[in-house]
Amino acid sequence: MGGVPLVPEGFEWPACRTCGGAMQFLAHLPLDTGTISVFYCQNDPGMCDEWDATAGGTRAYVFSDPLRPAVVPDEGVTLLRGTTGLRLQPEEAPAQAPIMGRVGGDPDWLQSDETPLCSGCTSPMRFTAELKEGHDYTTAANFGGGGRGYVFRCDHCSTAALLWQC
Repeated sequence: MGGVPLVPEGFEWPACRTCGGAMQFLAHLPLDTGTISVFYCQNDPGMCDEWDATAGGTRAYVFSDPLRPAVVPDEGVTLLRGTTGLRLQPEEAPAQAPIMGRVGGDPDWLQSDETPLCSGCTSPMRFTAELKEGHDYTTAANFGGGGRGYVFRCDHCSTAALLWQC
């Protein structure tokens, strides 16, 4: 989580549908089927429906190689200040590793099941990763105070989605 995203040539940094500001890069998830890059709006937290997978305050992309570091916009809240790792489910991480979530397994919903439907084929998307807020302000995602982010993908349509709950 964090850092500068790796993107394909010609990538345009996503803008929030509500406020128009550049979104914050949250996570880069390298998977067997490609790489998912996750963004959400943090320009005015709570005002842009950044918890909803379809309201326009989040964007998730499925990329394939070759990828290169993105050009980061000068304006907006675009990057976390630090980076941390995710662990593969069900593997356990070493106690000293700063872990911010997991890849694989099943979602551990804080509220009710909100599995999104693919915007292409309307099938339920497959759970991919669960992201935690963090233990340090330099690496913390803003999921409403103790919340979790959930990343989903549709392998058939090569789409991805992010939502969060608290």
